[in-house]
Amino acid sequence: MDRSELAALIDHTALGPETTPDDVRALLEEADEHGMNACIPPYAVEAAADYAPEVTLATVVGFPHGHHLAESKRREGVDAWQAGADELDVVINVGRLKAGEDDAVRAEIAELVAAVPIPVKVIVETALLSEAETRRACEAAVAADAAMVKTSTGFADGGATVADVELMSEYLPVKASGGIGSYDDAMAMVEAGAERIGASSGVEILEGAPVADDR
Repeated sequence: MDRSELAALIDHTALGPETTPDDVRALLEEADEHGMNACIPPYAVEAAADYAPEVTLATVVGFPHGHHLAESKRREGVDAWQAGADELDVVINVGRLKAGEDDAVRAEIAELVAAVPIPVKVIVETALLSEAETRRACEAAVAADAAMVKTSTGFADGGATVADVELMSEYLPVKASGGIGSYDDAMAMVEAGAERIGASSGVEILEGAPVADDR
């Protein structure tokens, strides 16, 4: 996969607790220059949509732990869409999933999906789940009509793995996120079935990729 092909799959990300408006602008400039998407904090979406109108903007909902009320997530998602977000990455309530409250997890996702006309990616936080729990999370996402499932927030103790991507791709398109810092890392996820890569190291990943004339 050459550099331009890979760039279109990358959500270049800045979601840390100290992310400033200047950080977001710098990220958007990199995304625009290299042909990547951007994943940014909700507060920055409206300004980002004006600053970089050609960049596909994703933002997060219920981030990073997913413990928000369902209504809060719905409202957060609607606000982000109205501010200019093109996609939403929502964190499931891992605690409710682990408690066996799968219907509540599904209903929460479905409420958000129904409230916005843009794709919703469901972050299942695989590092905190068993294989059976990951499958149940993916089943909830499918039942709620989500567009994609996503491995991780990047804030739990662990990120994307090849095994998780292979499993999740049985259900929906997968965004692999968390711990992906190189071209080889990214390609391992793509080869496992990932259709999107979330990474704060988007530029570094692309620097390792061949350009079209090198293939």
